[in-house]
Amino acid sequence: MRAVRYHDYGGADVLRVDDIDRPDPADSEVVIEVAAAGVNPVDTYFREGSYEPYTLPMVTGVDAAGDVVAVGGQKDDADDSGGLHSSEGRPEVGDTVIATGLSKDHQGACAEYAAVPTDRLAVLPEGVDPVAAGGAGVAAVTAWRALIDHGDLEPAQTALIHGGSGGVGHAAVQIAAATGARVVTTAAPEYHDRLESLGADTVLDYAHDDLRNAVVEASAGGPDVILDHRLDDYLQFDADVAAQNARVVGIGENDPAIAFSNDGVARGKELTYQFMSMFNTPILAPPLQRVAHLLGGGDLAVDVARTYGLDGVAEAHRDVLADSFLGKLVVTP
Repeated sequence: MRAVRYHDYGGADVLRVDDIDRPDPADSEVVIEVAAAGVNPVDTYFREGSYEPYTLPMVTGVDAAGDVVAVGGQKDDADDSGGLHSSEGRPEVGDTVIATGLSKDHQGACAEYAAVPTDRLAVLPEGVDPVAAGGAGVAAVTAWRALIDHGDLEPAQTALIHGGSGGVGHAAVQIAAATGARVVTTAAPEYHDRLESLGADTVLDYAHDDLRNAVVEASAGGPDVILDHRLDDYLQFDADVAAQNARVVGIGENDPAIAFSNDGVARGKELTYQFMSMFNTPILAPPLQRVAHLLGGGDLAVDVARTYGLDGVAEAHRDVLADSFLGKLVVTP
């Protein structure tokens, strides 16, 4: 089979298409025929060596969706593995599944076939587009954990989502709307109409002359939960606009040197800050099951901005960091 691997760390040019053996499923794994693999900024970080995987060469690609073509044996202690069990619809040959959490300690998804541990996948309901689902994993699980697990977002509260047009952002807008929360988000003007159709109540231009006051006004006094993907730009901003006792969940930054200019605002409001990474999720199957449910019910749609073949994965790695687009970039082997 064909698979996109890197044998050394470096720029996108270290990626190459190799002919390798199709994997066999180990215990508590399945093999899927990959319909789509999402492309995420974290894929480039792994490739650069920022977070070293356990082995090289490594197949790139954290996210996947596709049909199960082989199922491995199950260990006697499988009930402690966190995977899907028979009562929960253990994946069988022919099922279409969504997966994430690959390409760090396990070979990735930019290949014709991929082996996936059962604790990192969920069975998709019938009718879900596997190409769109292939781009959902990191983005939707991150959004779910940020808003629901860490942010404790409840109906009638207000969520501020920075960067609503991004992969995580556009998933977060929909997940927040599905909870019954009021959703305020920021994006470039060309994406406002689409974000409103995805459930945003107010979409603000991130270049607004007075964004602080606009956010406070749109959220009727300040958001209860803030999802921030650019902590180096918005850490103090979040404190300034937040409601009393709000929760701020940070998922990334461009510059790791983040700081308050006035932390007294955060103390005065008794704000809670939680910084997170999807890769710290104890078991990925449960949030993936919730994402699959939202996809099946029409409450979550993944906008596919662009697709690439295996020969275009290096281009996709460049584009995911350089281009402005709404939704996700997806590889279709």
